Amino acid sequence: MNERPNSLHASDIAHSMHPYTNMRLHEEKGPMIMTHGDGARVYDSEGKEYIEALAGLWSVAVGFSETRLADVAYEQMKKLPYYHSFAHKAHEPSIRLAEKIVEMTPEGLNRVFFTNSGSEANDTVIKMAWFLNNGLGRPEKKKFLSRNKAYHGITIASGSLTGLPGNHNGFDLPAIPVVHLTTPHYWRWAEEGETEEQFTARLLKEMEETILEEGPETIAGFIGEPVMGAGGVMTPPEGYWPAVAELCKKYDILLVSDEVINGFGRTGARFGCEKYGFTPDILVTSKQLTSSYLPLAAIVVNDKVYDAIADHTAKLGTFGHGFTASGHPVACAVGLENLKIIEEKDLMGNAARLEEQFQQGLRKFADHPLVGEVRGVGLIAGVELAKDRDAREAFSPAGSMAPKVVNFCAEEGLIVRAVYETVAFCPPMIVTSDDIDEILARFGRALDKALEAAKADGQL
Repeated sequence: MNERPNSLHASDIAHSMHPYTNMRLHEEKGPMIMTHGDGARVYDSEGKEYIEALAGLWSVAVGFSETRLADVAYEQMKKLPYYHSFAHKAHEPSIRLAEKIVEMTPEGLNRVFFTNSGSEANDTVIKMAWFLNNGLGRPEKKKFLSRNKAYHGITIASGSLTGLPGNHNGFDLPAIPVVHLTTPHYWRWAEEGETEEQFTARLLKEMEETILEEGPETIAGFIGEPVMGAGGVMTPPEGYWPAVAELCKKYDILLVSDEVINGFGRTGARFGCEKYGFTPDILVTSKQLTSSYLPLAAIVVNDKVYDAIADHTAKLGTFGHGFTASGHPVACAVGLENLKIIEEKDLMGNAARLEEQFQQGLRKFADHPLVGEVRGVGLIAGVELAKDRDAREAFSPAGSMAPKVVNFCAEEGLIVRAVYETVAFCPPMIVTSDDIDEILARFGRALDKALEAAKADGQL
């Protein structure tokens, strides 16, 4: 019989399986154990303080110590701790939250379906598209268009939409009919001498040619993050999104805006689709919906999508899809209070007001010897590292430098994330100007430490 480990650290190594982790390396390294949070800061089991400059996982808008959310969860737990929404059942928190989401999202998005995560939401979007096309007598219209470097989740279906090798390798994905188009990132993927306008035109030409080659009658939807997040924080080239929307309209393809990271002010606008001038048929949100205090996601659809689905449910007698915790009353109560806090404290306005300080502050590192490009919008940014900026040459081995920088950031009391060769930033939306200054100072020290280590290791 195994003896019980005598510390949390040892117990974690002995019993836990971590997502997005080299498990054998974890057996050697062990966890960083977080014990509590305060605003934009978190503290580990050794008492060390960190500015959480990724908002957990792109998600904690209101910070790590908002007692209003804890109080609402407790009160709802006492009143109605759980109920489902199957077969005509409902409860006030899900009704009120759906109403609030419709109020906050772009005009024309009028119906809400709740899931527990963004992955489940995008999986559901695929099933909705298949379901409605079957109902419309178009059983062949099932393919999706996505982009390389996109992130749309990790279930079998949503993981297929994702365009990252790390999410496909070893899992036999993609497992549904999906075509991945060129990543809309000008600095990395533009051809020699190609202007941004020409790059946009090439991507749109590729999209239309793909639609015609595959057959418009076979393509159900195009899904994209307005600003690509987990693929490396990539902002779209000028004119890209309105033209994508026009192509979707031209060929009767559902346009899905994945706002799991972008939504509720992260980009400096309410939603990324509003930032970039397009209106989707379907909008997906999660993360900042509850500030990740509880799992919750929402799919918001227009009347065209809803009516096609509703008509088919009338033919079949049901929409045979849903989750035990769809629209969980405690999660919905927390989500509603979270959105109230975002509005009352004007956190979307805060992101817009601090955008220049944050983005320009990071761009001061653009000439650093380790940096290839700095990009971002609102309170989301990426610093891509490069051995040779002009040649856009990555460090060798690929993906080796960003983790080093992230480790030095942790030494400096700053939590960020390595995404291949990009250091990603996404601080809580409650950050202050002083917090931004401190993030920049700690990052600068970490970058200089990484430079010295790179020279010592012969990487430069």
